[in-house]
Amino acid sequence: MTRIIADISVSLDGFVTGPDPGPDNGLGTGGEALHTWAFSDDHDDRRVLREGTARSGAVVLGRRLFDVVDGPNGWDDNTGYGAGEVGKPAFVVVTSTPPKAVRLTGLDWTFVTTGLPDAVTAARERAEAASSDSGKDLDVVLMGGGATIGSALDAGLVDVLSLHLAPVVLGAGTPLFTGGAPHTLVQRSVTSTSTATHLTYDVLRTAQSKGKENPLLATPNV
Repeated sequence: MTRIIADISVSLDGFVTGPDPGPDNGLGTGGEALHTWAFSDDHDDRRVLREGTARSGAVVLGRRLFDVVDGPNGWDDNTGYGAGEVGKPAFVVVTSTPPKAVRLTGLDWTFVTTGLPDAVTAARERAEAASSDSGKDLDVVLMGGGATIGSALDAGLVDVLSLHLAPVVLGAGTPLFTGGAPHTLVQRSVTSTSTATHLTYDVLRTAQSKGKENPLLATPNV
C-alpha cells in the first residue's frame, strides 16, 4: 500500500535550514550540517538513505525548494535526490505557476497549481503506477520544505513522519513546526549514528486533522 511519508532533516532546535536561506543559499547559513549524515560512510546512515530513497515512488516538494534544487547551485549528478542511491522517481512540485524553464530536464517533473492536496493525489497516482510496474510497494515522499510538511501534517495527509535529527543548534532559520495543530505520533524506530538520530513515527490521523482548514493548502509556494 502506498503511504505518504514526510521525510526531512532537522536541527536540535527545530530548524530545517539555517538563517537566510534563498535560491543561492538553499540550506541557509550553517544548514549544510543538517545533511552531513546523507554523505556519511557510516553503515547505518547509508542504510537509512538507501531504504528511504528505494521506497520513493514519487516525491513532493514546494516551489521554493524546487527553485533551490533546480537553480545553478542545486542538484547535480553527485548531490541529487538520494545521492545516487536509486533511480529517478517522479517529482511533483506545488506552485502557483509553472516555471518558464527547467534546468534538470533529465528528471520527471509535474507542476500542480491547485494546492497541496491535489499535489499529493497526483504523486500518489504516480507512486501507485510505479508500484504496479515494479511489483513492489512504493510510497510518496514529502521532502520539504518545512512549510509543505507542516501543512501536510495539519491537513491529515501524512501517514509517517521520518526525521533525521542532526546534532547541531542553528539558532534561527526555517522552522519545521510553527504552532499548528497538535499531532499524536507513535514511535516506530530510532537509529543513532555519530551524524544524526533517525526517528520514524506513525502519524495518527484524527477527525479534526482530516477536516482542518489550513490556508497554506491553497498557497502553493511552500
